Amino acid sequence: MREGKLVRDNIPDIIRADGKTPVTRILDQEEYLNELDRKLQEEVAEYQADKSLEELADILEVLSAICKARGYSRKDLLKVRDEKRRKRGGFEKRIYWSGNE
Repeated sequence: MREGKLVRDNIPDIIRADGKTPVTRILDQEEYLNELDRKLQEEVAEYQADKSLEELADILEVLSAICKARGYSRKDLLKVRDEKRRKRGGFEKRIYWSGNE
């Protein structure tokens, strides 16, 4: 069996519906935070490979879980994003910086 990973909540039920028996356990808070970080890296890599909207949605789901696990809300995240955007801008102008002279 390969190394385990954090999966979505309904995955064990989906596995059982396929006639298999999933081997699972519930992570403690520290393990959960570590696995969320690993899951974020996994989802970003999957997005980099195929650039799909599905993978972007997975990234958003993991970010939402990280916020909640760390005691933040999506509203908190969006507020900080909006503040940074107001002060520093977004990325719409496609500016590529190569250093200073």
